[in-house]
Amino acid sequence: MSRVYNFSAGPSMLPESVLSKAASEMLDYEGSGQSVMEMSHRSKVYDKIIKDAEALLREVMQIPDNYKVLFLQGGASSQFAMVPMNLMTKSGKADYVVSGQFSGKAYKEAQRYGDCKLIATSKDVNFSRIPDLDPETFTPDADYFHICMNNTIYGTCWNTLPETGNVPLVADISSCILSKPIDVSKFGLLYAGAQKNMAPAGLTVVIVREDLVGEPMKGTPTMFNYGEHINAESMYNTPPCYSIYMCKLVLEWIKNEIGGLENMEKINVNKANILYDYLDNSKLFKPCAEKASRSIMNVTFVTGNPELDDKFVKECTKRGFVNIKGHRSVGGMRASIYNAMPTEGIEKLVEFMAEFEKENG
Repeated sequence: MSRVYNFSAGPSMLPESVLSKAASEMLDYEGSGQSVMEMSHRSKVYDKIIKDAEALLREVMQIPDNYKVLFLQGGASSQFAMVPMNLMTKSGKADYVVSGQFSGKAYKEAQRYGDCKLIATSKDVNFSRIPDLDPETFTPDADYFHICMNNTIYGTCWNTLPETGNVPLVADISSCILSKPIDVSKFGLLYAGAQKNMAPAGLTVVIVREDLVGEPMKGTPTMFNYGEHINAESMYNTPPCYSIYMCKLVLEWIKNEIGGLENMEKINVNKANILYDYLDNSKLFKPCAEKASRSIMNVTFVTGNPELDDKFVKECTKRGFVNIKGHRSVGGMRASIYNAMPTEGIEKLVEFMAEFEKENG
């Protein structure tokens, strides 16, 4: 059968060349006579895989030397607890901005471990934009300031970072990592679930500035201690071996086929503009996110008629545009157009949207 255009918010589609490479190495990785899926994580062969993956990530993202890279498990949601357990240990305070469901979950979890302040939220407008901030409300001695950079469910993104001064900025970048260049030096810690732009589900990447890693809270489980994982070079326990291998292949694709994150951003902006331009001029479909806060990774839209939304989703599936239904909490439609989505997929989707509008508008 032919491959569909997969607009899933995650796990998302992977580059076809990466899948082909992985398939060719499934039974025998580089003459080792075994699959990466079954080899020992302590073997010399795998040691090179994980070290190459880290080196590539550092190169592609231009990660400064004073930052540690960790390949962990538990999903980005595990970081909702790991961040406060490891960082909220001086003043015991942290600032949070709630711009969507996942930043809300992070805020709720962090409240279990210290004094967390809600700086701003856009819940009153159904998270259709990034909330306005008043620097006067920031906690000057906070241990960190937390944001979710891209809001998968609502299709919004921080296009201008908050200025937090000496307070380390922490960001969940699960759904925008590797989509464009990020100045890592502006952050104290970055974390991401890999299943959007990096690899299959199972891998969580943490990038943390060295000086922020010290004594965690008393009672912190060993598996939640950044220092333990740093000392063990992400090998404290068996890592998500195959996902790390796939991440390496994706990074090679970005470096060698795409030409780096600057080119990746150009491709992604062009894809998003094709879809947003259509939505802005459509009489049937309406974009949900305000222009200044729009994500280039997740595009949310509705017709204004739930029954018509359902009809569109069903027709999309028949045409090979799958997983375009909006999140169950908001409804409507969501096109997640991560790195691996080809421009052709957006162009064909827009063609079908115009056809659907003509017949149902």
